[in-house]
Amino acid sequence: MSETLKLAEALIRRASVTPEDAGCQDLLAERLSTLDFKAERLDFNDTQNIWLKRGTAKPLFVFLGHTDVVPTGPLDKWLSPPFEPTLRDGKLFGRGAADMKGGIAAFITAVERFIAKHPDHQGAIALMLTSDEEGIATNGVVKVVEVLEQRNEKIDWCLVGEPSSDKKIGDVIRVGRRGSLCAKLAINGIQGHVAYPELASNPIHSFAPALKELTDEVWDNGNQFFPPTSLQVSNIHSGTGAENIIPGTVEVQFNLRFCTELNQEIIQQRTHAILDKHGFNYDIVWRLSGNPFLTDKGALIDAAHTAIKTVTGFETIDDTGGGTSDGRFIAPTGAQVIELGPLNESIHKVNENVGVEDLEILSAIYEQILIELLAIK
Repeated sequence: MSETLKLAEALIRRASVTPEDAGCQDLLAERLSTLDFKAERLDFNDTQNIWLKRGTAKPLFVFLGHTDVVPTGPLDKWLSPPFEPTLRDGKLFGRGAADMKGGIAAFITAVERFIAKHPDHQGAIALMLTSDEEGIATNGVVKVVEVLEQRNEKIDWCLVGEPSSDKKIGDVIRVGRRGSLCAKLAINGIQGHVAYPELASNPIHSFAPALKELTDEVWDNGNQFFPPTSLQVSNIHSGTGAENIIPGTVEVQFNLRFCTELNQEIIQQRTHAILDKHGFNYDIVWRLSGNPFLTDKGALIDAAHTAIKTVTGFETIDDTGGGTSDGRFIAPTGAQVIELGPLNESIHKVNENVGVEDLEILSAIYEQILIELLAIK
């Protein structure tokens, strides 16, 4: 059994459902201590974060990952217990196998092989790990980055091990992500009896034309890097459950995944303009989950393309699709950021899995990226 597979299994056995780490970070810190990685705990509230760093020279290359996983879902739907790593049909099954304990295991073994071959490499190597990525992400990487910025510890290159691959390992790398802006909207009416609508004010009726306008709005046309901005309603709640009561309020949650053509302020202004036009009373609370970012062509993207070609023989595709990742907290510091990891087909699903051979390919790609960037030629 390969070292990458053994480590992935050891991590899966730790039931680290957000915001728990369940000892994953200690396991990794102990393993890397033999390679002169210095461990620094940067915990905030119930979130565990660790900064593992070897060397102090520039440039600084960082592997970014999370040790927390999403809940298992219905246990009776799993073919094997989610926290008992199971090999079946050439795949490793378990919660976190693809998102992202398999990627973390590949980080570690790639670093071990690279340092064994290049002990006097250029620059410094670090791992930043959090237990808060699958949650609301308020006490994880965003706080660690604040600490690093305060002491002017700048990251040059950051590789996020999120599952970016589509059909085969390395066929897609994420070179940017759309922004994510969330809204909680409450429309206030007057509750009453359905037989006496003149004595009430139905907020659902008031809001319906505005809802259509919001969802029909063409926010932008996207650009060469990003698709057009999309607004999606995720939840609507109103009423008491009784069929003879006009509700007093309707609560709506929606999210905008926006590209670099817009920013938070423009979106909010345009949304308020639509709502105000319809004349109802409302309250709205906004939460910015992350701004869009895009890594320009440069050393990190070039190294990833070369490494993937070297290991797999095919060319990769640069892409900005998918959801958000902790890379959104690293990019504003000026670092080059990409995401490269396992297949994303089974993430967050029952019977999550990663290919055993894929783990070895991914580890080899990571090692080759380090060679491209930090090996003394």
